[in-house]
Parts: sequence; structure tokens; C-alpha cells
Amino acid sequence: MLSTLEWLECSRCRAATSAKEPRQLCRCGGVLLARYRLEEAARAMTREAIASRPPTMWRYAEVLPGSADPVTLGEGMTPLLPVRFLAQQLGVETVLLKDEALNPTGSFKARGMATAITMARVHRVRRVALPSAGNAGGAAAAYGALAGIGVAVFLPEDTPEPFRLEAAAHGADLHFVRGDIAECGRAMRAREDAEGWFDLSTLREPYRLEGKKTLGYEIAEQLGWSLPDVIVYPTGGGTGLIGMWKAFEEMEQLALVPAGRRPRMVAVQAAGCAPIVEAFEADAPAAAAWEGARTYAAGLRVPSPLGDRLILQALRESGGTAIAVTDAEIAEGQLAIARGEGIFACPEGGATLAAARKLVEGGFLRPSDRVVLFNTGTGLKYPKVPGLQVP
Repeated sequence: MLSTLEWLECSRCRAATSAKEPRQLCRCGGVLLARYRLEEAARAMTREAIASRPPTMWRYAEVLPGSADPVTLGEGMTPLLPVRFLAQQLGVETVLLKDEALNPTGSFKARGMATAITMARVHRVRRVALPSAGNAGGAAAAYGALAGIGVAVFLPEDTPEPFRLEAAAHGADLHFVRGDIAECGRAMRAREDAEGWFDLSTLREPYRLEGKKTLGYEIAEQLGWSLPDVIVYPTGGGTGLIGMWKAFEEMEQLALVPAGRRPRMVAVQAAGCAPIVEAFEADAPAAAAWEGARTYAAGLRVPSPLGDRLILQALRESGGTAIAVTDAEIAEGQLAIARGEGIFACPEGGATLAAARKLVEGGFLRPSDRVVLFNTGTGLKYPKVPGLQVP
């Protein structure tokens, strides 16, 4: 199982760039996307061949970078669980929850960091740095420790203690910044040249996206190589949403799924930080920076997502939408998932259920739809759920 990675293509100007050296953004500022020799990959990536492989995300090796010798902790192939009680409450026939809490480091960030750190090692990068709301920093620290690569993590001062502990335990160099993840990024880049870090920020390098796109491959495989009608995804930086949309295009070319039957994609944001929702509703091509971002769902507190154009493109091409939910609605969603289905979801996971309720009320979700909600991480890393009194 060898990668068929061929080149990197700018999502904005379409310029081609070699994948043989470490890369950041295109010269025009566009996000770089990994491109593969898909005709060659298709000969090896049959449904039968994939089914015989180990149950990790690396079963899709031909369309992943660095798969000959990955830095891996066994990430991927997380459960896609039928949530029947919630489906009954929503009045939707089939509701499934993709539970990413079962990944190493307890969140979906393990996927992207596995591929990013793998390629950092391939390119002999010795030190990386990134801003993080929590989960990405912990995952980078874990995979960096495994690969022998130094990791610096810039975190907001109000980052919950479990995230700090996780990154510190894995040996990361922690820096705390007053403000949100955007302020953390600015603080990190101000020191980048002097420190010699390679920037591992969301979408500023091309390979975190490749790990996240395996969410799309797994959902298709777990549904017998079919796709759901709707995917409801908590969207901060949006790498997973962009990655899944890329995966659906690749799978069509690989003849793994029928063409022209992609899901309607839904971006869920917090009402206190909803730049994508605002841009979508205004029919704007890009999102303006959100002022005064506030939400306890740390992964949704991203005021200036670099992938805004790609997120909005996927929403519109799919016939999807963007929706905001309040912190109170997010907390209600967390508790409903925990008490109805036995899964203690992170706030971002609770946000997807809160969004689904609104989408049913508004008629976007139909009773006959097959819907996938996402829990992107464990609720155990968040010390508080608003409104929940603990004895």
C-alpha cells in the first residue's frame, strides 16, 4: 500500500507545486491541495482490497501522503453509531453519529496530525508550531513525541486545564496568549523566523486536510459505499468539511461511490462566533473576521477561518447550509446525547444535535433523510457544561 501523491495544486490560482519539499500556502495565498495519480490508485483501492486492510485510516493508503511509513497511533475507523432515541425525537428516520472521541488523543485532530507529522518527518522537519484551541495542540504534541519532532503550541489563556495537561505531558513547549486562536496565530508567526518553526496551522500546510478527508472515506465504507443525504458538521477552521468534500470527489473518480449523489453539507457554528453563517446568508464569497468571538465550544471559536472560501464553496455546491446555535442550545445537545445515547460528547458534538433540531423545524431535514451528525471529541476535556449542576 503505497501513496500515489503526485503534486500540490493551489485551490485559488490552480498553480502546480512539487510535493517533494515542505510547503505552506501558495504564493498567491491560496490553500494547497494534495493531488494523486487516481487512475493508478483505483487499480489497488477496490472495495474488496480496502475491506481486507487493518481498521485504521491508513487503509486508504494510496490517497494519503507518506503512507509507506506513517507516524500512527491507530487513528481512524471510529464508530458510525445509529442514535435511535435522538432520531425518534427529531422525527428523522435514520440519524447516525460519527464518534471521533475514540481516536488517539480523544478527538478528530488525531487524523490530521498523523498525516501532517508524517510528512514533517519525511521532509526532515525538526520543529513545528501551531496555534490551538486545545485538541489540535494535544494531538500535535502526541504525534510529535512519537516522531521525535519538537512541538510548540500557542494556546488562549482560558484554555481548559485538560488540554494544557495533555500537551505538556507529551513534551510540547506551551505558550499562552491573551485572546482567541487568531491572536495565538499572530503571536506564533511573530516568532516563527527567529525560532525556525515549521507552521502547522490549519490549512497553512497541505497535509492535515488529507488526514481529515478520511472521515468521508470511512462514512462511505461504513454505509456500504453509499453516502448519506446530509452531513451536519461543527465548523471552526472547517478542515474536516473541506476534506470530506475533497474525499467525495476522489471517491467518484476512484469508482468507489456513484457520481452525483453527494450529501448536503451543513456547517454548524456558535452564535457567538459565526463568520461562515454570516457570509453564507449574505451570499458572500468569503467570510469577514468575527469581532468579539465568544463560546465555550473552544473548537468553534475561530473568528477568521483560512478555508472560508472552500467551506462556502462546498456548502453551495452541495445544496447545503450554515446555521448558528447558542451556547445554551449546545449544552442541551451535549446532555441529550449523553442521556439518550450514552455518549459524553464535546460541546462541538452537542452543537450538531442542536443544529439538527433547528434544521428539522425549518424543513431542511426531511423525515426520510439519512443524516450523519458528528461528535468531534470527548466531553471529558471540558470541565464545565453550562447549566449542569454537579453534586
